[in-house]
Amino acid sequence: MLSLLMALIAALHGFSIGGAALSGAEAVKYGALYGIGFILVVFFGEFSFRGYMQATLGSGIGFWPAAIVLSLVFGAIHLANSGEAVLGAVTAGAFGLVAAFSLFRTGSIWLAIGMHASWDWGETYLYSVPDSGQPAQGHLLNVGFHGPTWLTGGTVGPEGSALAILVLLIWALAINFLFPAKQHVSA
Repeated sequence: MLSLLMALIAALHGFSIGGAALSGAEAVKYGALYGIGFILVVFFGEFSFRGYMQATLGSGIGFWPAAIVLSLVFGAIHLANSGEAVLGAVTAGAFGLVAAFSLFRTGSIWLAIGMHASWDWGETYLYSVPDSGQPAQGHLLNVGFHGPTWLTGGTVGPEGSALAILVLLIWALAINFLFPAKQHVSA
């Protein structure tokens, strides 16, 4: 989904790739380090928000009320990142709802973990753009954003783009069709 977002931004002339920033062993090293790092960070985040807290709060107030509360908190936490903006935090909260939907449809947290880790790794390393307002050292590409912040996300990165909400809606539709609601048989 991040690749779709980056393609949309690029199609509107808001993103360009200027060549490789790393090659060979350095590229492999940083790709692997960011991969491991994001797996660990995402395990903590997803097991917290879509795991324990979702199950615990959901047992008291219901799955979707808990998912909404936790997604609002997840988005708000992103505002603590230097460089984050309101639209980026809203997108993070909306991601929380999509991740909760994947949990609801699959009964497993693993799809949410994969979605989250691949998004963060893609922003930070592959596309070499800021992730929640955090630029990184050791990124793969030399890139540039061009145009208004609503399109590119500016210093926030692509999650600050208005197009990110559209991509999350597409993601939710894909989950809807790939993992149809389970039919309950009446006795």
